[in-house]
Amino acid sequence: MQIRDLPYTDPGEPDVRSGPRFLLWLGLGQLSGQLKSLAWGLLHQCGIAGLPIGVGVAVQAVIDRSGARLALAGGIIAVLGVAIAVGDTMLHRTAVTNWITAAARVQQLLARKTAELGSLLTRRVAAGEVVAVSTGDVEKIGWFVEALSRFAAAAAALVIICVGLVLYQPALGVLVAVGVPVLALAVLPLLPPATRRADVQREKAGRATELASDTVAGLRVLRGIGGEELFLTRYREASQEVRRAAVRSARMWSLISAVQVLLPGLLLIAVVWYGASLARDGRIEVGELVTVYSAVTLMLYPLRHFEEIAMAYSFSRPSAVRAARVLALSRATDPSGTDTGVPSRTDGPSRRAEAPAGDLYDPASGLLAPEGRFTAVVCGDPDAAGRLAERLGGHAAEADGLPSALLGGVALDGLPLDTARAAVLVQDKDPVLLSGTLHELLDVPASGKVAPDEALAAAQCADVLDALAQASVDSDGDPMRTRITERGRSLSGGQRQRLALARSLVTDPEVLVLDEPTSAVDSHTESRVAGGVRRLRAGRTTVVFSSSPLLLDLADRVVLVHDGEVASVGLHRELLRTDARYRAVVTRETDEETHGQDTWEETA
Repeated sequence: MQIRDLPYTDPGEPDVRSGPRFLLWLGLGQLSGQLKSLAWGLLHQCGIAGLPIGVGVAVQAVIDRSGARLALAGGIIAVLGVAIAVGDTMLHRTAVTNWITAAARVQQLLARKTAELGSLLTRRVAAGEVVAVSTGDVEKIGWFVEALSRFAAAAAALVIICVGLVLYQPALGVLVAVGVPVLALAVLPLLPPATRRADVQREKAGRATELASDTVAGLRVLRGIGGEELFLTRYREASQEVRRAAVRSARMWSLISAVQVLLPGLLLIAVVWYGASLARDGRIEVGELVTVYSAVTLMLYPLRHFEEIAMAYSFSRPSAVRAARVLALSRATDPSGTDTGVPSRTDGPSRRAEAPAGDLYDPASGLLAPEGRFTAVVCGDPDAAGRLAERLGGHAAEADGLPSALLGGVALDGLPLDTARAAVLVQDKDPVLLSGTLHELLDVPASGKVAPDEALAAAQCADVLDALAQASVDSDGDPMRTRITERGRSLSGGQRQRLALARSLVTDPEVLVLDEPTSAVDSHTESRVAGGVRRLRAGRTTVVFSSSPLLLDLADRVVLVHDGEVASVGLHRELLRTDARYRAVVTRETDEETHGQDTWEETA
């Protein structure tokens, strides 16, 4: 896999049973890239390891006053220099390719999981953790995958050097061959505490990121209640905890670095002392001593990769654990065990199946939305309404064991993701507008039967278009080419809500579920929006969660859901007269007012 070939056509199905298994799966998925990096790494490392041979031959040639051998030494050093340059260049190229492609694979997996779960992702995992996984954690995972091949090349080079020295000069070679494994393994007792400290640092950093994300998301509310200083103090405390944890982790890694310098230095002293005594006794030549000394000196470079791989693994393992935890989340399946005959999205790549049609029915609550009708749902608990709306879209908010919603008798949870999304679209009460132009916002998968201008007109977006046209700088006053800032922060709540509604209307799904689509607009605009949606969705199944009388009065069917179950069904005006609980929710009556009204009706 090359960078130019990204993104992956299919990033695959990851092994998310644990963080180490996920890292192993990533490494095996890039086996060809790892082997290429290993080959170039061996060329680079062996070129460095061969330099002492050339240096030793040159020194001995000078001592022996041999011009031919000096020329041979020069040729050896030149060839090794070319090998080092080419190997280092290609090693860096292939290693960085491994890093980027591994990070891209993880990002694609996260994006696919986000698309699969939708808004349920942040209900099951903190938003800050999702941000941490998709940014810093992806980079650390890529770092480990990139360092793996360089470590393997360094380890192989050390083995080759030790074997070569034993064959070249057994007396000194045995000393080096015994000392190198000690150097490589000496830091192992220090790795567990270093890893634990790194884990603590990552955990505290994740909490600080979550706090920062939550603070930014609720900044307007915080300003409204004067809570900026309180949250700023909390973030300062969290950041100081991260700093202290980072210092403690850095101390341990500095100790490991010191050991990696001290022990090779001791080995070098032992080699020089023993080699000098052998040369003094005439048992070895000076050139041989220089060769062994140079080889031991250059061995410090590949030994550094042992420290790097340990650090990369300690930092990437908690990141891989978090990524695996997010990727392990899946859509809820039908607990009744009903076989829909259609493979689930979680079983492999998404496959398009024939979208079902018919009435939308939720067995858990008894809610029925007849095909082709405008159904309004009144629920006194906004959170319960949100969970019911998600369940109608084939996504259970929690693993609560409730049966799946059915469309035309087919369980939505058992359908492939793309088929379920094409059949039922759920717009929650706080829809997100991605940054980009208005044209890009409305350029979504759609049936093609509803034009963008029709959807904008139905959602009463004329004033939004005027505002965008006036705010346009480089689009010649064309609102469709005006850029919308991230999450639509430059727009009011009502404007964002209506643009999101227009986007949903353009999609034109078989079933459209809207959760409080007009909660942020005034009553006059709300009435026109309700009429526009009813006209545009004529003949299509539409379910709207709302307690607005203006919207309820236009519905073909109104359903009251109380304590998670359907309590009443009828028309708005009829339910106002006959159902006290419905009247209390819609008119915002207090318990005392409701009781007084019931008493008056009984007296009358």
